[in-house]
Formats: sequence, structure tokens, C-alpha cells
Amino acid sequence: MATARRPKPRATYHHGDLRAALVEAGLALAREGGPQAVVLREATRRAGVAPNAAYRHFSGHQALFEAVRAASLGALARAIEAELRLAEALPDPAERARAMLAAVGRGYLGFAQAETGWFLTAFSSGAFDVQTPADPARTGAKGLNPFELLGHALDTMVRAGVLPADRRPGAEFLAWSSVHGMALLIIDGPLRRAAPALRKALGARLLRMVENGL
Repeated sequence: MATARRPKPRATYHHGDLRAALVEAGLALAREGGPQAVVLREATRRAGVAPNAAYRHFSGHQALFEAVRAASLGALARAIEAELRLAEALPDPAERARAMLAAVGRGYLGFAQAETGWFLTAFSSGAFDVQTPADPARTGAKGLNPFELLGHALDTMVRAGVLPADRRPGAEFLAWSSVHGMALLIIDGPLRRAAPALRKALGARLLRMVENGL
């Protein structure tokens, strides 16, 4: 029986979309194995090009990794926005503001569990968006990255009168650290084998605690 021949890697890529193809390959690797799985040579293999073709778009592994990391942050932003849509439709300003903060947390925790590889990649190595220039790849439909979406929810709480203005400075770091800690306990800590119902209950309780503690 004839053996199928493996196609040779291409030195060029049709339509000029090699950069996007490499990022997509990197995202697939990150989804499967987390940040350590994003390897330039494997990304080029999956894209069907010779390894040196990647250097037309990326200076090396770190450059590709940062592009994949940015795309992972963008995916997180969109997951948070999906939760925010229902909260933003509530008519009462105070109820809407509280629901928006909880929605950001639910989107964050849900993404960490549903897309663990991307979540770990998003927060692996390098400065986060608080200190880095704006990058559309890191944002969702609102043009905001995950950290900025949290700030948006907190600002809405101040405008609605449910968070005193003098308690707003730094509130995003308090909320973020609490929810991120829970996410890590769930995906790589003592809660990793907990029943989904328990995870959900603890997450909801944590979000109420965050709101009450701000």
C-alpha cells in the first residue's frame, strides 16, 4: 500500500497572511499546552512553511509569544464582554453597576476554566497592559483590555453611587488580585478537582465579597 507523502514546508505563504497563520498556530499550541507549548519551529510546521520564513514577521520566539499572548488577552476581553452584555441591559443604574462588576469576575473565572492554556499564556512573562502601550489585539469589541474592562465596571459603580469616589483609587488591583487568586486555585491549586457546583458557588461568594470589601 502506498504511503502518503508529507508535504514539504513552503518558503512562502499565499495571500500575505503568514503572520496571522503563525499567530493562529501559536494560539492552537497555547490552547493545548499553555505558554511553554508556544514554540516557533512548531508554529511554522503547523503553518506549513520553512522555519526561516517566520523571521520575516517575528524576530524570534519571544516576538511570536508576545503576539500570541496579546491574542489570548483579546480572547479574555471578549469572554468578559459576553458576560457584561446582560448586566449592561439592566435598567436600574445601581443594579446595573453591581452586576457589571460581577460580570467581569464571572467572565474572568469562566475563561480561566474553559481556556486554561490561553489564560496562563495571557498572564505569563512580561509587563501587563497597565504599563504597556495600547494594542488592539489585546482588546475586545469595546476597545478595552481585560484590566480596562474592570476599571470601566468600577467607574460605573462610582457614577451610580454604589462605590464612594474616595475608595475608587486602586480598587481594580484589589478586585483583580482576589479573582485571579481564585482562578489559580481552581485551575492549578487545591480546587482543581472540586465539583463544578462548588467552584461556581465559591466564585459567586468571592464576587460578593469583592463588592462588599471595596
